Amino acid sequence: MSPVVTRARTSTGAGTIAILLLVLFFGNQAYVDWAARHAQGANAWDLFLRTLAWPKWFFTSGSETSRNVIGFDIRALLLVVLVAAIIGMVGGNLLGGSGAFVLGWFAVIIGAAVAAILTAFIMSDPSFYNALQAAASASTYGLFVGWIVGIAAAAARRPVVAAA
Repeated sequence: MSPVVTRARTSTGAGTIAILLLVLFFGNQAYVDWAARHAQGANAWDLFLRTLAWPKWFFTSGSETSRNVIGFDIRALLLVVLVAAIIGMVGGNLLGGSGAFVLGWFAVIIGAAVAAILTAFIMSDPSFYNALQAAASASTYGLFVGWIVGIAAAAARRPVVAAA
């Protein structure tokens, strides 16, 4: 019996690896601090560099409260899990590369917004208003960065091989 390889598995894996790498490389303390100091211009590139730092996570608290550090760390982890879940649930129904691209992009927008809303109540000064503000900045992250995950998900498309 031959193995079953589906488009859903390859798109899900590629999208998950892409968002994981984005969170690891651009959400770490070193990059977040660098972006806060150096990417403060009023141009598109600096805006993109600052937006890449949204899913920040910490090894040490530094100037943040412990409650915020835990919230940021859970938010980054939840972002990866939600994006993988969204792509995995819907990926099997896709027929083409453009569908995987849109799904990957959409998954980051929705996954980031949901992760921000859920973790906003862990942060210091929790309120529904702050949760909505967090979701707004999270959806901006998804809009500006989600296309990277979309490209990865679309590029991983392989033909379906069914078991005989």
